[in-house]
Amino acid sequence: MEAIKREITDYWTGRVEKFEQLRLDELNSDKRGRWLDELRRHLPRGRKLNILDIGTGTGFFAFILAAQGHWVTGIDLTAEMINGARRTSVLLNLYPSFKVMDAEAPEFMPGSFDAIVTRNLTTFLPNLPEAYRRWRGLLREGGVLVNFDGDYYYDKSEAPLPADHAHRELTADQNAAYAHISDALRAVQRKRPAWDVALLEQAGFRDIQVDTAVSPRVYREIDRFYNPTPMFCVTAIR
Repeated sequence: MEAIKREITDYWTGRVEKFEQLRLDELNSDKRGRWLDELRRHLPRGRKLNILDIGTGTGFFAFILAAQGHWVTGIDLTAEMINGARRTSVLLNLYPSFKVMDAEAPEFMPGSFDAIVTRNLTTFLPNLPEAYRRWRGLLREGGVLVNFDGDYYYDKSEAPLPADHAHRELTADQNAAYAHISDALRAVQRKRPAWDVALLEQAGFRDIQVDTAVSPRVYREIDRFYNPTPMFCVTAIR
């Protein structure tokens, strides 16, 4: 699966410039508050947390949480995404720690974090069972995993998108690359989020919860940030 990881990295490297601006604009929109509300549903209250944002991209979740006073580390396999996150740090005057790292094999000491958060990351992992096992080891006892994603390979939406939507800006080569990646990962992933629940149980997590009503709360308008695939949130406790 190393070959598909290289393809994924190349794909996101080619999208960094526009993706970085899109996420900065999203941080300056009402989506920021909506996503903060979603995160607050699941994160412990009343204290600063040590949080790992896996698949941080250009740092969207990392910046939202750092602004709340949490200690945040964001990791991503794509070096140019991390460079984009660091550029955004300067613009926002917020400085989470950002590192280039494989989501399936994070290099941290066991029990380093109170929480792990992800957004649209697990759909790109060729070995999700192993990732969940490793992530559990990074959490302290009672720590929480908060995973937002969609069933992008089996739950396609045909909703029309606005002219300025990010998906409309993809080149023919980028669309072809995404299609090839999707075909490869569809072969190793199963229907979600039911598959996630089974994998999390196998990995030893407890108190696993699924919320399938994320999209109506976050994506109330069909705008340039709109995600046509229904999103879910799976949470689990170490």
